[in-house]
Amino acid sequence: GNEVNGMMDERVFVSLLGIGSAIIDNVPLVAASMGMFPDAMDANVWHFIAYAAGTGGSMLIIGSAAGVVAMGMENISFFWYLKRISLLALIGYFAGIGVFLIL
Repeated sequence: GNEVNGMMDERVFVSLLGIGSAIIDNVPLVAASMGMFPDAMDANVWHFIAYAAGTGGSMLIIGSAAGVVAMGMENISFFWYLKRISLLALIGYFAGIGVFLIL
């Protein structure tokens, strides 16, 4: 696979991967990234990928299976979620990234 090393900082790439998971399901994104990092699967970068892809899906209600189910069960519209929740989820996402990078 293509390695990310040398193209951009892996922390930036993984952060963008998480933002992408708000639109695209996180499973194919993580699967696609498997050949991009030479590190062992238990390396910190993989913990960071798990956080980013899992949490990034909460930025839009369509970014997670649970969000799509909630849309149907609770009649939550995409735009209602976008106006009221997405900014909070984005702030939480970047706060979590900050904590992850500090630790």
